[in-house]
Amino acid sequence: MILNLTPHPIRLYTDVREDGIDDLEPHLRQVIEPEPTPARLATIELGGGMWPELVEFGHAQNLPPKRDGYQYIVALVVALALADRRNDLLVPYREVRNATGTVIGCRTLAQPV
Repeated sequence: MILNLTPHPIRLYTDVREDGIDDLEPHLRQVIEPEPTPARLATIELGGGMWPELVEFGHAQNLPPKRDGYQYIVALVVALALADRRNDLLVPYREVRNATGTVIGCRTLAQPV
């Protein structure tokens, strides 16, 4: 089971039409709706008034523990911060953009390593 722990729906596209013919235009294949609480990367400010600020990143919030049969779609920064400890985190990969260049989805999901 794949759960979406980002704050927005994940739209997966394919370049193959329903009839199996390759196409230049991507076609929406699946939408994975977000769970109520997204996983975030917490920060801890270490420097008081210094420039530049000293900030520690890497503490995930609202990320469930690993469970057999479950994978979680998270923001890339969350997955990268935990890549050495978690193999159940996925990120959107191979962006799909509309005519104005806005990202509208992705072609696949990837596991950062």
